[in-house]
Amino acid sequence: MKKTQKRTSEAALAVKDAARYVLRLYIVGTTPHSMRAMANIRMICEEHLPDRYELEVVDLSQRPSLAEAEQIIAAPTLVKQSPLPLRRFIGDLSQTERILHGLDLRKV
Repeated sequence: MKKTQKRTSEAALAVKDAARYVLRLYIVGTTPHSMRAMANIRMICEEHLPDRYELEVVDLSQRPSLAEAEQIIAAPTLVKQSPLPLRRFIGDLSQTERILHGLDLRKV
């Protein structure tokens, strides 16, 4: 690899590493499944994205119209809105490696 290509790749990785993540977690009430999902995503964010994430928790039992508007078919659902591409994860988010890979925080 040429030096200029290597520098470009390193610069792209630095920008990606500095990217701010915007995440939205859709839950339904305070069920054990919802509470696990909240705890798991907060742990992942604090460990892998300290000071680089924004997490909004939306309770669909209090805002049911959002389920249809956002095309949420199951809860809990985590939506990575930024950086692109948009990604969705369904479940209690306990499969940490899968979540990290989906958030582009782990290489294949």
